[in-house]
Amino acid sequence: MLKQSFLNSKNSLLANKVRSFLTMLGVIIGVGAVIIIMAVGAGAQSLILAQIKTLGTDLIGILPGGSEEDGPPASAMGIVVTTLTYEDAIALSNQKNSPHLAAVAAFSNGVGTASWGSQSYDTNLSGCTANMMEVEGGEIGEGRFFSQEEEKNLSDVAVLGSTVKTELFGGSEAIGQRIKIKKRTFEVIGVMKERGTVAFQDYDDKIFLPLRTMQKQILGVNHVNLIRAKVDAEENTDQAIAEVKAVLRDRHNITNQDGSEDDFSARSAAQALDMIKTITDALRYFLAAMAALSLLVGGIGIMNIMLVSVTERTREIGLRKAVGATKRNIMNQFLLEAVSVTLTGGVIGIIGGAIISFLIFLGAKFLGYDWSYSISLLSIVLAIGASSSVGLVFGLYPARKAAELEPIEALRYE
Repeated sequence: MLKQSFLNSKNSLLANKVRSFLTMLGVIIGVGAVIIIMAVGAGAQSLILAQIKTLGTDLIGILPGGSEEDGPPASAMGIVVTTLTYEDAIALSNQKNSPHLAAVAAFSNGVGTASWGSQSYDTNLSGCTANMMEVEGGEIGEGRFFSQEEEKNLSDVAVLGSTVKTELFGGSEAIGQRIKIKKRTFEVIGVMKERGTVAFQDYDDKIFLPLRTMQKQILGVNHVNLIRAKVDAEENTDQAIAEVKAVLRDRHNITNQDGSEDDFSARSAAQALDMIKTITDALRYFLAAMAALSLLVGGIGIMNIMLVSVTERTREIGLRKAVGATKRNIMNQFLLEAVSVTLTGGVIGIIGGAIISFLIFLGAKFLGYDWSYSISLLSIVLAIGASSSVGLVFGLYPARKAAELEPIEALRYE
């Protein structure tokens, strides 16, 4: 009997193809959106994690502003916090204070327009300490990087990223030339080798200036945006973080050792990866849940159409009951119709979502991003389960209404 109900349901849906498609459209959109968001979220997460890993896993990032153990500080969200200084970085560089730190670099960043002759170019300005390359990597292509002496003396020297050099000088020699940044003249002493984007920073589209020069002559500040330290061995990371915290608490007169009063945040690369993964996972599932709300709209549409169908087929229901069909048979048929509509819509939504996600993957790869394509089994199971549940829940009332019709009244219906 269940087989007959299934055949009747299929014939009824095929008899009204356009209506059936429009009915399942809400489910198609809802399921497709869930698949796309989950896939794009996974791809974006892989991109973020890969970018962070390119800097290396033996680094510690120190940001101004305190934070919870599993959350980012306010400065990571773009809020200016001024609790870290150049002197903090110098103290951390002292091997007596931090024996497990191989190198420490401090940064103060901004933007500005560089000009040479009639050429000008808007770019990123990176004030950094002379040992920046020891911590973050990179190589000099022409000339040299500035020295610690030039850093301390607020020298007006600059090292150009490869893109900046091309934009300002083209094929001309840059070394020894003088450029203007915010009405101040700087001598170009070096050009970096092409490096590309690392941890979402385009190292080629930067001008590197001595940190003190950047602070005093360009920005007019005393604080730094970031201190980054390289650990002597990856297994010493936890000990190195403890040393960083001890030095900074002593310098900032913080007596509480549990971290509740810290005005800085120290994270290893591994901790940053875990934190970002947690945040992106939560965001991905939240957006998927929001997209799944469209299934509710689709379910209401299904219930409306099924109620119309019950009214249209009143005589058919009465005839079937007159020849022996039970309430259960009628209810099963209408429930099967509702579930068939939503399940078919769910399958189409999964296929459509997978195709669109793949096109996004191809676009990201074409643009050079390290993007992964992943349609998880969990998202498919959830999509099918959700669409089937929508059919059952919103098809139940119309099915019960059809099953409760009296045969005599139904046969009289015009």
